[in-house]
Amino acid sequence: MTILKTYARLWTDDLDQALPLLEELTGEQPHLRLAFHEIALAAIGNFLVIAGPAEERARYGHASATVVVDDLDALQATLESAGATITTPATGGPTGRFLYARHADGVEIEYVEWTAELVGRIIHA
Repeated sequence: MTILKTYARLWTDDLDQALPLLEELTGEQPHLRLAFHEIALAAIGNFLVIAGPAEERARYGHASATVVVDDLDALQATLESAGATITTPATGGPTGRFLYARHADGVEIEYVEWTAELVGRIIHA
């Protein structure tokens, strides 16, 4: 299992208002933008910007980062052998599969296994 990318999570009320500064800071345009339930997400540089109503954002606020891996099943086995608790089991989403895990020390992270298309477009570009 390999970590392909790690995103710091940024929370905002308005995605379109948040992106111009991040574009200037990173020198990039968002490489991923999508809606998921009632929130909007954009990935730019090493930031994952999460926007929407505060009550919807709160549903995802327990995770401190989003980590993209190449093999979610192998990751889950590694996490469990290290005493982590899977708080949201592997689930399909718009970018592939994801799960949430709380490490033995209490930190919680969202882990994502992207589709082959996204890995090729973003990681191996």
